[in-house]
Amino acid sequence: MTAGKRTGKEGRSASDRKTMKREELEALRAKVSCEAVLERAGYEIDMKESTRRAVKYRRGGNIVIVTHDGRGWFDPLSDEKGDVFGLAMFLEGIPFPSAAEAVASLVGYQLSRPGWSSSRSSVPVKDIGDRWRSRPTPSPGSGAWRYLCWGRWIPTAIARQAICEGVLREGPFGSMWAAHVDGEGRVVGWEERGPDWRGFATGGSKVLFCFGPSDASRLCVTEAAIDAMSLAALEGPRERTLYLSTGGGWSPATDAALAELAVRPGLTMVAATDANPQGDAYAERLRALAEASGCDWQRLRPPAEDWNEVLQNREREKRERKTEGNNEACRMRAGRIKGGSARHAPGRCHVIER
Repeated sequence: MTAGKRTGKEGRSASDRKTMKREELEALRAKVSCEAVLERAGYEIDMKESTRRAVKYRRGGNIVIVTHDGRGWFDPLSDEKGDVFGLAMFLEGIPFPSAAEAVASLVGYQLSRPGWSSSRSSVPVKDIGDRWRSRPTPSPGSGAWRYLCWGRWIPTAIARQAICEGVLREGPFGSMWAAHVDGEGRVVGWEERGPDWRGFATGGSKVLFCFGPSDASRLCVTEAAIDAMSLAALEGPRERTLYLSTGGGWSPATDAALAELAVRPGLTMVAATDANPQGDAYAERLRALAEASGCDWQRLRPPAEDWNEVLQNREREKRERKTEGNNEACRMRAGRIKGGSARHAPGRCHVIER
C-alpha cells in the first residue's frame, strides 16, 4: 500500500479532525455576530445612519457596515469585506488562527443595543418598479412636501423640478422617496427620508440618485439626495450640471455607474461629499476614479457638515436679516410719526415672519 493511498484508522482520524475543525468554525460563525466583534473592539453604533439591513459602526474616522443580520460586513472606505473571522483579522491585523480564537472568546456575548423592531408588515416584497409607480408624487402641503420644503428648507422650485424629472415620490408617514436609477434609467431603489424615518428601499439597489440634465459635463457627487438638491439650490441655475447621490454608501453598482459617466469627453467630476472623514475618503475614491478615467476632478467641501446644513444656515441668515430690516423700518416709521404733526394719529407696525 503506497503512502498516497493510506486507509484505516490513521487516515480516518486525520479526515475526522479536519471535518471537526470545519464544523467548529461553522458553529462559531453562527454563534458570534460581527457586531459583537465590533463592540469588543470599541466601535459604537450610529443609529442615525443605520437601518435594519445595514448597521453602521464607528470608531473615530473608521467605519464598518454590518449586513446579513450580523453575519457579514464591509468597509465603505475600502474594498474590505467578509465574515466574522475576516472582520477579526481586519480589525486586529492578526492571522486566521488568532482570529478564530478571538471569535471563540465571544460566544454568548450580549450586544449592548436592543434588537431592531420594525413596523413593516411581512407582506412579500413587490416588484421595485411597481412599488415606485404605486406611490403619488409630492404636492404642496403633502407630507413629503412639508418634510422637504418646510423641514429641510429645500426651495419649492427645486422640489418641483425633481418632481418633474420623476425622481421624487410620496413615502408613508410624511416621508419622501428619492429614486436611484440604473444605466437604463430604470428605478431600482430609493432613499427613504422623513421626520422619524431613514432607510433605503427594501429589496432595492443603491446605484445613483440623479438630478439635472443627463448630458451634463459637470457631475457633483454627494452622499444623500437631500444634499444633492441642497447643493443645486445653493449654486443656483447652472447649465450642464448633474447632481448625484450615492445614498450614503458605495456599492459596486455605484462605482460602475460613476465610472461609466466619467468617460465622457470634457467631463469634470466634483466630489461634493460631506465634511467629515467618511466624506473625505469618498472624495479620494472619486479622485482616483477621475484620474483613471482621464477626466478633471475637484473637491467641493461644505463649510458645515453637509450641504443641507449649509442651505439651512443660509436661509436662516436671510430670514434674520429680513426680520432685522422690517424692525428697522418700523423704528424709522415710528420716529417719523412721533416727530410729525399732532393731528397724525400714531399707528402700529406689524412684522410678519415667514
